[in-house]
Amino acid sequence: MLYVFSFLILFCVGIVLFLKFNPAFGRKPTNEQKESYKQFNNYVNGKFVNEAPTSLNMSFSNILSMIKDSITGDENRNPHCEIPVESIDWEKIKCEKDSLTWLGHSSFLLSVNNKKLLLDPILSPIASPVSFAGSKRYKYSENMMDIIEKIPPIDAVFISHDHYDHLDYQSVVKLNSKVLHFFVPLGVNSHLMRWGIPKEKITELNWWNEMDYQGLTIALTPSRHFSKRGLFDSNETLWGGWIIIGKNIRLYTSGDGGYGSHFRKIGDKYGPLDITLIEGAQFDRRWSNIHMTPEQAVNANIDVKGKNMMLMHWGAFTLAYHGWKEPIDRAIKKAKRSEVNLIAPKIGETVLLDSNINVPINSWWDF
Repeated sequence: MLYVFSFLILFCVGIVLFLKFNPAFGRKPTNEQKESYKQFNNYVNGKFVNEAPTSLNMSFSNILSMIKDSITGDENRNPHCEIPVESIDWEKIKCEKDSLTWLGHSSFLLSVNNKKLLLDPILSPIASPVSFAGSKRYKYSENMMDIIEKIPPIDAVFISHDHYDHLDYQSVVKLNSKVLHFFVPLGVNSHLMRWGIPKEKITELNWWNEMDYQGLTIALTPSRHFSKRGLFDSNETLWGGWIIIGKNIRLYTSGDGGYGSHFRKIGDKYGPLDITLIEGAQFDRRWSNIHMTPEQAVNANIDVKGKNMMLMHWGAFTLAYHGWKEPIDRAIKKAKRSEVNLIAPKIGETVLLDSNINVPINSWWDF
């Protein structure tokens, strides 16, 4: 019995040390930061909160059903073969025209006012703090981490929240020397500073904070989600979406989150929007408050007054129990019924954001 007890003690100590010294887990906000957050209405008892009551339905029966689904779930949860990636046209990206290039999941390379911007860059082969466990990226025809060597200097990186499939340690560290500035929700700067990003290169914002940056208007908007990176840091950092306004384009990216009244507020303040990037995948009835279905994503686009829409949060990782291409198929059907112009370019394809954003649906995922 003594040996068992000693082993358990050592095991627990090992876990604590691993969490403390593995940089991928990031770092909690400092006591000084936490004290400054107390002035905000969305910070209660040391935690950030959503505008609407939001909870995860993780009852014992739901946990059991998740285990069952992980074993007997949809056989199409992952692609059966390699996903074709469009060869990136770097000259098109470097030109002065506004453009969008999808890098899979919720990662985008944007050009707005000839400023090069990255949204939630996760280019690693796995969405996890460790290489031996976690959701692996689908097999692509190109190695996404190699893109960092070719990518032009980046004027700004925008992070929506600190989950591993949005804030990627490997990508951020490798990109650091190419990035002029990082914009993050409150508290997320602690992770970046642990990874060697200088404090002066980071700006943290609260919901509805708005500022000018090199001729762009940027704002952090609410989303209905949560944050967590380690075992004991739930909701200690904020989450959200981003508004980016240039001379000729008004863009919105939702970040992760469930459907709610905040979309109408965003539309009333910043709409109409030329292009929206809306999360609508990795959904499940057991966490319906924090992720949208494809149909809700189209409704969110309507609420924010989006002229054109792109579905994101799919095409790279399996984080739920539905088929991997079910989100885009359902979104297309809903968009047609709602008369929404939905675009679905290939991963790596550059779309010019001009007055007529029109990308014919070619169902590249049906292979």
